[in-house]
Amino acid sequence: MTRVTVTALYFEPRGFVPNNPRLPALIYERAFDPEATIDLTTFMEKLFQENGWPPQWRDGIYEFDHYHAQGHEVLGIAAGSAELVLGGEGGREIRVEAGDVLLLPAGTGHRRLRQSDDFLVVGAYPPGQAGDIVREEPSPAMKQRIALLSFPPKDPVLGDEGPMLRFWANASVP
Repeated sequence: MTRVTVTALYFEPRGFVPNNPRLPALIYERAFDPEATIDLTTFMEKLFQENGWPPQWRDGIYEFDHYHAQGHEVLGIAAGSAELVLGGEGGREIRVEAGDVLLLPAGTGHRRLRQSDDFLVVGAYPPGQAGDIVREEPSPAMKQRIALLSFPPKDPVLGDEGPMLRFWANASVP
Protein backbone atom coordinates (compact mmCIF):
# COMPACT_ATOMS: atom_id res chain seq x y z
CA MET A 1 0.00 0.00 0.00
CA THR A 2 1.04 3.55 -0.62
CA ARG A 3 0.60 6.59 1.62
CA VAL A 4 -3.17 7.09 1.91
CA THR A 5 -4.98 10.42 2.00
CA VAL A 6 -8.45 10.12 3.52
CA THR A 7 -11.20 12.71 3.10
CA ALA A 8 -14.41 12.67 5.15
CA LEU A 9 -17.56 14.04 3.49
CA TYR A 10 -20.73 14.78 5.44
CA PHE A 11 -24.01 15.07 3.54
CA GLU A 12 -27.41 16.46 4.47
CA PRO A 13 -30.54 14.83 2.98
CA ARG A 14 -31.05 15.72 -0.71
CA GLY A 15 -34.25 14.94 -2.60
CA PHE A 16 -35.12 11.29 -2.02
CA VAL A 17 -31.59 10.50 -0.75
CA PRO A 18 -31.42 10.47 3.07
CA ASN A 19 -27.61 10.26 3.29
CA ASN A 20 -26.40 9.25 6.73
CA PRO A 21 -27.32 11.37 9.76
CA ARG A 22 -24.12 10.58 11.69
CA LEU A 23 -21.48 8.84 9.57
CA PRO A 24 -19.39 10.55 6.87
CA ALA A 25 -18.46 8.99 3.54
CA LEU A 26 -14.71 8.35 3.45
CA ILE A 27 -12.55 8.65 0.34
CA TYR A 28 -9.19 6.84 0.50
CA GLU A 29 -7.06 8.34 -2.27
CA ARG A 30 -4.32 6.01 -3.52
CA ALA A 31 -5.06 3.37 -0.90
CA PHE A 32 -3.41 0.90 -3.28
CA ASP A 33 -0.63 1.46 -5.80
CA PRO A 34 -2.17 0.88 -9.23
CA GLU A 35 1.33 0.42 -10.70
CA ALA A 36 2.21 -2.48 -8.37
CA THR A 37 2.81 -5.86 -9.96
CA ILE A 38 -0.02 -7.49 -8.00
CA ASP A 39 -3.53 -8.37 -9.14
CA LEU A 40 -5.20 -5.34 -7.59
CA THR A 41 -8.71 -6.80 -7.74
CA THR A 42 -7.78 -9.97 -5.88
CA PHE A 43 -5.60 -8.06 -3.40
CA MET A 44 -8.47 -5.68 -2.54
CA GLU A 45 -10.87 -8.58 -2.07
CA LYS A 46 -8.42 -10.38 0.21
CA LEU A 47 -7.75 -7.29 2.33
CA PHE A 48 -11.44 -6.37 2.64
CA GLN A 49 -12.20 -9.96 3.70
CA GLU A 50 -9.40 -9.99 6.30
CA ASN A 51 -10.78 -6.76 7.78
CA GLY A 52 -14.34 -8.07 8.14
CA TRP A 53 -15.84 -6.65 4.93
CA PRO A 54 -16.50 -9.70 2.70
CA PRO A 55 -16.43 -8.82 -1.01
CA GLN A 56 -19.71 -9.43 -2.82
CA TRP A 57 -19.22 -8.38 -6.43
CA ARG A 58 -16.99 -7.05 -9.24
CA ASP A 59 -18.65 -4.60 -11.64
CA GLY A 60 -19.16 -0.84 -12.06
CA ILE A 61 -21.33 1.83 -10.42
CA TYR A 62 -24.86 2.58 -11.59
CA GLU A 63 -25.48 5.76 -13.57
CA PHE A 64 -28.53 6.70 -11.50
CA ASP A 65 -28.78 8.11 -7.98
CA HIS A 66 -29.36 5.37 -5.42
CA TYR A 67 -28.47 4.45 -1.87
CA HIS A 68 -28.39 1.35 0.30
CA ALA A 69 -30.62 1.08 3.36
CA GLN A 70 -29.46 -2.39 4.41
CA GLY A 71 -25.70 -2.05 4.30
CA HIS A 72 -22.61 0.10 4.48
CA GLU A 73 -20.61 -0.27 1.26
CA VAL A 74 -16.94 -0.36 0.34
CA LEU A 75 -16.08 0.39 -3.27
CA GLY A 76 -12.51 -0.49 -4.27
CA ILE A 77 -11.53 0.99 -7.63
CA ALA A 78 -9.60 -1.92 -9.12
CA ALA A 79 -9.07 -0.55 -12.65
CA GLY A 80 -9.73 2.53 -14.73
CA SER A 81 -11.28 5.78 -13.59
CA ALA A 82 -14.67 7.44 -13.24
CA GLU A 83 -16.41 10.62 -12.24
CA LEU A 84 -19.07 10.14 -9.58
CA VAL A 85 -21.60 12.16 -7.62
CA LEU A 86 -21.88 11.45 -3.89
CA GLY A 87 -24.73 12.69 -1.72
CA GLY A 88 -27.57 12.68 -4.26
CA GLU A 89 -28.71 15.25 -6.83
CA GLY A 90 -26.54 18.35 -6.56
CA GLY A 91 -24.06 16.48 -4.34
CA ARG A 92 -20.27 16.39 -4.51
CA GLU A 93 -18.61 15.43 -7.80
CA ILE A 94 -15.43 13.42 -7.39
CA ARG A 95 -12.97 11.61 -9.64
CA VAL A 96 -11.78 8.14 -8.68
CA GLU A 97 -8.93 6.13 -10.14
CA ALA A 98 -7.48 2.65 -9.78
CA GLY A 99 -6.20 2.26 -6.23
CA ASP A 100 -8.82 4.52 -4.61
CA VAL A 101 -11.43 3.25 -2.15
CA LEU A 102 -14.79 4.72 -1.10
CA LEU A 103 -16.47 3.81 2.17
CA LEU A 104 -20.13 4.81 1.97
CA PRO A 105 -22.30 4.56 5.07
CA ALA A 106 -25.84 3.30 4.54
CA GLY A 107 -28.08 6.01 3.10
CA THR A 108 -25.32 7.76 1.12
CA GLY A 109 -26.43 8.59 -2.40
CA HIS A 110 -24.08 7.79 -5.26
CA ARG A 111 -24.02 7.50 -9.04
CA ARG A 112 -21.60 7.41 -11.95
CA LEU A 113 -21.36 10.31 -14.40
CA ARG A 114 -18.60 9.00 -16.69
CA GLN A 115 -16.14 6.11 -16.71
CA SER A 116 -13.17 4.78 -18.63
CA ASP A 117 -13.67 1.64 -20.72
CA ASP A 118 -11.69 -0.45 -18.23
CA PHE A 119 -13.47 0.79 -15.07
CA LEU A 120 -13.81 -2.03 -12.50
CA VAL A 121 -15.00 -1.88 -8.89
CA VAL A 122 -14.85 -4.41 -6.04
CA GLY A 123 -17.91 -4.07 -3.78
CA ALA A 124 -18.04 -5.29 -0.17
CA TYR A 125 -20.44 -5.09 2.79
CA PRO A 126 -20.25 -6.07 6.45
CA PRO A 127 -21.47 -9.60 7.29
CA GLY A 128 -25.26 -9.85 7.23
CA GLN A 129 -25.66 -6.58 5.31
CA ALA A 130 -26.63 -6.09 1.67
CA GLY A 131 -26.38 -3.60 -1.16
CA ASP A 132 -30.09 -3.15 -1.76
CA ILE A 133 -30.78 -0.59 -4.48
CA VAL A 134 -33.10 2.16 -3.22
CA ARG A 135 -34.31 4.94 -5.52
CA GLU A 136 -37.15 6.40 -3.46
CA GLU A 137 -37.82 8.43 -0.33
CA PRO A 138 -37.06 6.35 2.78
CA SER A 139 -39.80 5.48 5.23
CA PRO A 140 -39.36 6.54 8.88
CA ALA A 141 -38.50 2.91 9.74
CA MET A 142 -35.88 2.82 6.98
CA LYS A 143 -34.31 6.07 8.24
CA GLN A 144 -34.11 4.59 11.74
CA ARG A 145 -32.47 1.39 10.40
CA ILE A 146 -29.92 3.45 8.43
CA ALA A 147 -29.10 5.56 11.49
CA LEU A 148 -28.51 2.55 13.75
CA LEU A 149 -26.88 0.05 11.35
CA SER A 150 -23.79 -1.52 12.93
CA PHE A 151 -20.38 -1.88 11.28
CA PRO A 152 -17.36 -4.16 11.73
CA PRO A 153 -14.69 -3.27 14.30
CA LYS A 154 -12.02 -2.86 11.60
CA ASP A 155 -11.51 -0.34 8.83
CA PRO A 156 -11.88 -2.15 5.47
CA VAL A 157 -8.54 -0.83 4.19
CA LEU A 158 -6.29 -0.17 7.20
CA GLY A 159 -7.72 -2.59 9.76
CA ASP A 160 -7.23 -1.71 13.42
CA GLU A 161 -5.54 1.61 12.60
CA GLY A 162 -7.94 2.91 9.97
CA PRO A 163 -9.77 6.23 9.80
CA MET A 164 -13.19 4.57 9.92
CA LEU A 165 -12.57 3.89 13.59
CA ARG A 166 -11.92 7.56 14.26
CA PHE A 167 -14.74 8.97 12.12
CA TRP A 168 -17.43 6.33 12.64
CA ALA A 169 -16.90 4.84 16.10
CA ASN A 170 -17.11 8.25 17.76
CA ALA A 171 -20.24 9.34 15.91
CA SER A 172 -23.14 9.91 18.24
CA VAL A 173 -26.37 8.01 17.75
CA PRO A 174 -29.27 10.39 17.04
